[in-house]
Amino acid sequence: MDTTLLDVDTTDRPLVDLTRALDAFCAGRAAGLLNVFVPHATAGLAVVEVGAGSEPDLLELLDRLLPRDDRYAHRHGAAGHGADHVLPALLSPSLVLPVGDGRPLLGTWQHVVLVDLNVDNPRRQVRCSFLGG
Repeated sequence: MDTTLLDVDTTDRPLVDLTRALDAFCAGRAAGLLNVFVPHATAGLAVVEVGAGSEPDLLELLDRLLPRDDRYAHRHGAAGHGADHVLPALLSPSLVLPVGDGRPLLGTWQHVVLVDLNVDNPRRQVRCSFLGG
């Protein structure tokens, strides 16, 4: 299994499109599986269409589901930080994608995005692992 870490800065961007970086990691590989994992308790991954309004829709949905207020038992950090710790229950911190012809086999409009609403820690890592078939 081959693994690499991507360093991601989420300052001023709660959604970061990882698709190009995943394409680069898979370039030249035969068929297999790509595992993408975010080793953080306050971030998750999503597969969404990018550039057609899905990003603000996703953020608005998460804002409705996880209000940024003091209702959470987990209360340290910025206002609503408890919501950050619940996020990975809704958006998984990992996903597995099939790989073929040197690229993740995503649908035409699908992109992989890192979702990080935690303003207390904008430095993130994403672990990409390839397992050949």
